Amino acid sequence: MKLLSFLFIALIFSCLQLNAQSIYTNTNSYVGEIRNDGRIYSNTNSYLGEIRSDGRIYSRTQSYLGEIRSDGRIYSRTQSYMGEVRSDGRVYSSTNSYLGEVRSDGRVYSSTNSFLGSGRNVKREYLALFFFFRFE
Repeated sequence: MKLLSFLFIALIFSCLQLNAQSIYTNTNSYVGEIRNDGRIYSNTNSYLGEIRSDGRIYSRTQSYLGEIRSDGRIYSRTQSYMGEVRSDGRVYSSTNSYLGEVRSDGRVYSSTNSFLGSGRNVKREYLALFFFFRFE
């Protein structure tokens, strides 16, 4: 379960950026990063998987886990619609329930306005994946 959870953390980071991107919990604890080549590493520098430039996510064993598409829609490995991140940063489930938002400063809040964590120079879609969605 920890591996899968971290893989979703990694979804947060854009592999197209020049520097590795980091994510932090609401207590500012470092969780991990995705590096320039899309490889995902934990806070202990263990390789966990990768996110490819097309938005597809793979585990350490190269099992396909799911994807986030360019329109902000999120799908599981079986192509089931899980939810979406809208252009204003608001996040909704597959049943259109409001889950929370990813603000332009990289801070993430729940639907009750509780601070969940943050990422620096990270796409909103990737932050939403970590904080609001889990692939089965």
